[in-house]
Amino acid sequence: MADKKLLLIDGNSVAFRAFYALYRQLDRFQNPEGLHTNAIYAFKNMLDVILKQEKPSHALVAFDAGKTTFRTRMFKEYKGGRAKTPSELLEQLPYIKELLADLGIKSYELPDYEADDIIGTYSKKGQEAGFQVAIFSGDKDLTQLATDKATVYVTKSGVTDLEAYTPEHMKEVNGVTPTEFIDMKALMGDNSDNYPGVTKVGPKTASNLIRKYGSVEGVYEHLDDMKKSKLKENLINDKDKAFLAKKLATINCESPVEPEIADLKIEATNVEKLRSFYEQMNFRRFLAELDDSGLASASGEVEEKKVEYEVATEKTQLPEEAEISFYLGMFGENYHTADFTGFSLKIGEKVYVSSDVNLLLTKPYKELLEGSCHKNVFDLKKTLVGLHRLGIKAQHLDYDMLLASYLVNNENNSNDLGEIAHLYDYYQIKSDVDIYGKGKKAAIPDEEIFFNHLANKVVAIEALKAELLKRLKEHEQDDLYETIELPVAHVLAKMEITGLKTEARILTEQGAEIGTKLIKLESDIYDLAGEKFNINSPKQLGQILFEKMQLPVIKKTKTGYSTSVDVLEQLKSQAPIVEKILQYRQLAKLQSTYIKGLLDVIQPDGRVHTRYQQTLTATGRLSSVDPNLQNIPVRLDEGKKIRKAFVPTDNDGYIFSCDYSQVELRVLAHVSGDENMQEAFKTGYDIHAHTAMKIFHLDSPDEVTPNMRRHAKAVNFGIVYGISDYGLSKNLGISRKQAKEFIDNYFEQYPKIKDYMDKEINFARENGYVETIMHRRRYLPDIHAKNFNVRSFAERTAINSPIQGGAADIIKIAMINMQKKLDELNLKTKMLIQVHDELIFDVPADELETIKKIVPEVMQNAVQLDVPLIADANWGHDWYEAK
Repeated sequence: MADKKLLLIDGNSVAFRAFYALYRQLDRFQNPEGLHTNAIYAFKNMLDVILKQEKPSHALVAFDAGKTTFRTRMFKEYKGGRAKTPSELLEQLPYIKELLADLGIKSYELPDYEADDIIGTYSKKGQEAGFQVAIFSGDKDLTQLATDKATVYVTKSGVTDLEAYTPEHMKEVNGVTPTEFIDMKALMGDNSDNYPGVTKVGPKTASNLIRKYGSVEGVYEHLDDMKKSKLKENLINDKDKAFLAKKLATINCESPVEPEIADLKIEATNVEKLRSFYEQMNFRRFLAELDDSGLASASGEVEEKKVEYEVATEKTQLPEEAEISFYLGMFGENYHTADFTGFSLKIGEKVYVSSDVNLLLTKPYKELLEGSCHKNVFDLKKTLVGLHRLGIKAQHLDYDMLLASYLVNNENNSNDLGEIAHLYDYYQIKSDVDIYGKGKKAAIPDEEIFFNHLANKVVAIEALKAELLKRLKEHEQDDLYETIELPVAHVLAKMEITGLKTEARILTEQGAEIGTKLIKLESDIYDLAGEKFNINSPKQLGQILFEKMQLPVIKKTKTGYSTSVDVLEQLKSQAPIVEKILQYRQLAKLQSTYIKGLLDVIQPDGRVHTRYQQTLTATGRLSSVDPNLQNIPVRLDEGKKIRKAFVPTDNDGYIFSCDYSQVELRVLAHVSGDENMQEAFKTGYDIHAHTAMKIFHLDSPDEVTPNMRRHAKAVNFGIVYGISDYGLSKNLGISRKQAKEFIDNYFEQYPKIKDYMDKEINFARENGYVETIMHRRRYLPDIHAKNFNVRSFAERTAINSPIQGGAADIIKIAMINMQKKLDELNLKTKMLIQVHDELIFDVPADELETIKKIVPEVMQNAVQLDVPLIADANWGHDWYEAK
């Protein structure tokens, strides 16, 4: 450890951050006695990172002694607005202190003072004694302690993503020095600590005042020099508040602490106590990492377990087994084109590996993969597609580790087997990045390391199966996994393998048409600007619009004027050039992203083979990539026409589309139980017209104008996403008062929807997650966030996720049932793509009448809700006609 380095940690603040960093896994982090351990675990991770980074000789973790301090005597409401600390965190604090003691690190609290005061005092003492000081906290209040000898690290997200505050960085971020930051806080007040400053003085105004006058005292000394204004009036009225706030904001660096600096020297770790502590907490990872000094590896590096394996050959005698585990190695995200790297196979206790995937085409391996034994894999869809590329039609892939992990914790969407294994305390395997590096081509290590890694993968798949399935059962998600996610993975694999026939000629012709329009728009823009410039350069465009043409500046960025779409939309009525620029951007994006992008991914079979990301979104919605067929723009006619390039396999065949009607609103009607909304759906009313009647207090649908219906539609879908009156007013271009009236009228007519929203938010607060009707969970670690905007977003997510996730579950069930129906009737029709609430099919001419009947029928009967599901069908000789 380096000489004279003092580490000071804000214990309460970091413990709070640690608790919420793993909050969504609260049920997983419990020891056998039922003690929650997520904060202890994350705190230890943070400590490892800090110790490695700082290499301190001395250290102290400061804690608050209680809620009553000298500040609460000055201002009794100080910190009075804070939510009660969760009991699950409070029960862990004594164990964090025990962990620190076992590691040889002192913890300390001082009655009547806060942890900040302890840290400020020891920071001053340490610097006076010649120490370099490093301070760690989740609270920016401590940045006032930054000096040339003391750096303050503040957690940005989680507990290991840190921002370093030095005097220079403080000046850059806040425009003031660390000591001036106290005065800035005095003028602003602090909502988190619940003390007021000067009315309507925010960070920008406070920073400007302190930069100009140096301190709160300086501001009031120059008050007479200020022009008459509302700001001056507020400063006069709130003078006492400002000076009180400065006292409250100032960290006491002369607190009566007892231990001397010398007492903070890090002592030898008590290895036996630490080992016993890790066993008590059930921290298998830390136990595995424990070395002779008792400190876990601060680098967090994983050593791969040495696995006994046999290099597979054509002559290998494969034993018979009812269940096997299999891993197919590919390098690259797009498994339709990725290079194969090898495979591993576990049969009983025997593990086989090879870098030659062609070996799988030989009789014993092919028969095994196509045979009836049950197969455990990491990514079922990827494995099926990869084996199909090799000419193998694998059967009975019955367990998918990636899908199981995704359902247990859908906030983590990694698709790296090693990273996922680490989530479940399985550290015998490294991630692919650790093995292959980050390059675009796999940097295959030497054969022994590579084979051992392949072997570890197939062992991990089998080793974690029981644990993951147990957690699914505990969450009541085993049915979701077995009856929806696994079967739909098989359906998606079929769809991806089939692909969508694409006419390159049509795309090329459309590209030429768009190119001609772009040239004309470019010429018009130059004429209106009076000069040529780079339209794609935000800097040059900003100079033309805001300097030469003197259009009002809406927003600025760090590099100049903002020319974003929302800015241009606000300006288009003021100058014809802006409308032309918007048109130019839309067509240029169509040309580059969709015309050229699609031409680049047409495979030798004349088809595009999209890849569905099944484990990406927290709501369960599928996402299409390489190419994204769900996001082809249809608002512009030129965008719609791109769909002309997607055609049926047979020249006389059809593209058939079937789309759920307002499925999210129907889910909302079901989960809320609101009789008025349910009645509208049951009687076949136009739901938006029905809502318009309610919010405008009309007696008949005949009175509903198109504009009223548009407003009602915005309210309907806005409510699904937890919209505010401010958001609705922006969407509709109406006053905030009118928007509030619409929302109030809506809830008056649909009272149980408001009850539903409140119920979901309360459930999320109590449990840390919400669920769909199929028990798909969405974890919401920010539901208790102190920041209003962050917490509000989590509350809106709590409202929306069961609805959007419920709709995603319904379309998946429909896909599974539809594929079963196609197989049962032995039809040649293929399901091609899914676009959120819509399914697209490739239909031979002689099957069209059958498909017209069965597809809507299957979709409408996917699940039984309290309101009917409706699916509308269209068809044509290309996708454009089918819409």
